[in-house]
Amino acid sequence: MKRVLKLSVLFMALSLSGSLLAEDIKIGVADLERAVNEVGEGAAAKAELKKEFEQKQKLLDSKQDEVKKMQEALETQATMMKPSVLQEKNAERDKKVREVQQLYMSMQQDMQKKQQEVMGAILQKMGTVLQTIGKDGDYTVILNKNEASVLFAKPHLDVTNELIRRYNDSYGKGKAKPAAKPAEKKKK
Repeated sequence: MKRVLKLSVLFMALSLSGSLLAEDIKIGVADLERAVNEVGEGAAAKAELKKEFEQKQKLLDSKQDEVKKMQEALETQATMMKPSVLQEKNAERDKKVREVQQLYMSMQQDMQKKQQEVMGAILQKMGTVLQTIGKDGDYTVILNKNEASVLFAKPHLDVTNELIRRYNDSYGKGKAKPAAKPAEKKKK
């Protein structure tokens, strides 16, 4: 019984592979990470996120400086303070440290959320553009070049530059241009 099952599976596999071989297979690859960074909208979003991050970092740095000054003042004055006053000042400093830690966590979560929202919207639009490229180019499949499963692809199969160009044509926003197209291998 097991032998019959194995033979049936083998027969099905051979018949499927035969039908796939009869069909022209065209595979493309796209570097989605590069595309997101190079499309006009992605470059503009990245610059905006960086600007916002730098503003939040300045606020965090100023709060950390306050804690540092509190700590230095405590260290220099600790020997002259009454134990109850020292305990009160340590509690104030500890409270300030917790506030800074909470601010840091809040800012980090906020930045991650914004990045995911912006990049998610761009990737969704890229999916639409990739569908068009796939249909226009008669591709059987287009794979993400950054995924671990794509270990090698010939440069002429890379549709990233076309993706960036069409995305910018469709959705505009920004002046970023794709990097130079890799040397294409000409078919004879």
